[in-house]
Amino acid sequence: QVQLVESGGGSVQAGGSLTLSCVASGFTYRVYCMGWFRQAPGKERETVAAIDSDGSTTYADSVKGRFSVSQDNNKNTLYLQMNSLKPEDTALYYCAASSLPRCRGWSLTSDEYNYWGQGTQVTVSS
Repeated sequence: QVQLVESGGGSVQAGGSLTLSCVASGFTYRVYCMGWFRQAPGKERETVAAIDSDGSTTYADSVKGRFSVSQDNNKNTLYLQMNSLKPEDTALYYCAASSLPRCRGWSLTSDEYNYWGQGTQVTVSS
């Protein structure tokens, strides 16, 4: 019933831009927090950016100043605008959502992010 579907990934040259979208559907309860995560082959999954229940955002140091996360008013769609892409940004990008009230997106555990998408691949070449 509940689905998160990412889109917007692809291949781009270093220095280019991509915008990822994550659409949530089938939720019984309001979505409070959403976040973007990425995982490259042979590496652990890392948090890229997150939005808290109060709308505040947090970014990984590696993407600050280059990436921007936003959501629509009903909190069911999440975006990640990625600028000045680098080869090290290459990864499978996931979005996730939580129905936990007053959540802090950056601090949520994987279990507290109770809904996950299947991911969209971003490949940045030099």
